[in-house]
Amino acid sequence: MNWNVAFTFVSWLAMLAWLALIVLPRGEIVKTLIFYCGIGLLCFVYSLLFLLVISNTLDPHAVQGAGAAGFTSVEGVRNIFMSDGGAVIGWTHYLAFDLFVGLWIARDADAKGFSRLLQAPVLLVTFLAGPLGLLIWLFVREPAARRNAKAAKAARKQAKNQAANQGKNP
Repeated sequence: MNWNVAFTFVSWLAMLAWLALIVLPRGEIVKTLIFYCGIGLLCFVYSLLFLLVISNTLDPHAVQGAGAAGFTSVEGVRNIFMSDGGAVIGWTHYLAFDLFVGLWIARDADAKGFSRLLQAPVLLVTFLAGPLGLLIWLFVREPAARRNAKAAKAARKQAKNQAANQGKNP
C-alpha cells in the first residue's frame, strides 16, 4: 500500500469538499454531495483502511522502534501514529469529522440567517483546527439561537391567543 497516495487522495477530497462548502451556493445538491461524496467517502476510506490494518491485511509501515499501539496510555496512542498507516488513518478521521462539523455549522448558520461572509472565517478555522472553529461557532450562534427561540415562543403564544379568540367569537 502506498500510504502517500492514500494521504494525497483524502487530503484533496477534503479540500475540495471544504472549498465547495465555503464558496459554492449552498443548495440541497451541494450539501448532499458534501455529505455523501465528501464525508461519506472519507468515512468509507477510514473504515476500510482501519479494518485492513487491524486485521493485519495491510502493513501500516511502522517506524522502527515503535512500541505497541493502544488507547489506554499516551505512549500507546503515540505508537498508533508511529506508522504511515496510523498517520493516514488518523488524518482521515480528523478530515471526516471536521468536515462533518463544518457542514453542521454551515447548515445551522444558514438556518439562523448568518451571512456567508461571517460563516467563511468560522468554517476556515474549523477546517484548520476543528474544535476551535466549533467553539467559536458555539459562541457566535448563541445570541441568535436565543433570539430565534424567543421569537418562536412569542409566535406560538400569539397563535394560541388567536385560536382562543376565534373560539370565543363564532
